[in-house]
Amino acid sequence: MTTISEGEGTLMDPRKRAPTALAQGRIAVLRLEGELGCAELADVGAELFRQVARGRIRIVLDLSAVPHLDYRGVRPLMSRAELLQRNGGDVKLVGLTPYLERVLYAGGAYEAFLSYRSVDAALAAFERPLLRVA
Repeated sequence: MTTISEGEGTLMDPRKRAPTALAQGRIAVLRLEGELGCAELADVGAELFRQVARGRIRIVLDLSAVPHLDYRGVRPLMSRAELLQRNGGDVKLVGLTPYLERVLYAGGAYEAFLSYRSVDAALAAFERPLLRVA
């Protein structure tokens, strides 16, 4: 089931499961659940663009409830994150297990994302300036 929460409104799409988006000011927290294949990761990428359209270019992807990612869907997600970074935004990951870290590595995206232990830590990181070394 898709549940996207913003303020007081909630949109539901019972046909598929996609991220739950919670707005934290100009930051969106996307809570992902279940195994994510290429189609589901494409949905996550589309949700990133929807958040950008709403003025949110800082995104936290909470993967705490995700046991598996299809490595083939990681690179398109990384491309969207890089686009956000080039435009002053960023995508931060939360809840990576050692297995998910290996999947990101296999998909060529391990170094494209910064990872945090909690949503609060990721949100706090947006408050601190970060220098990325090219």
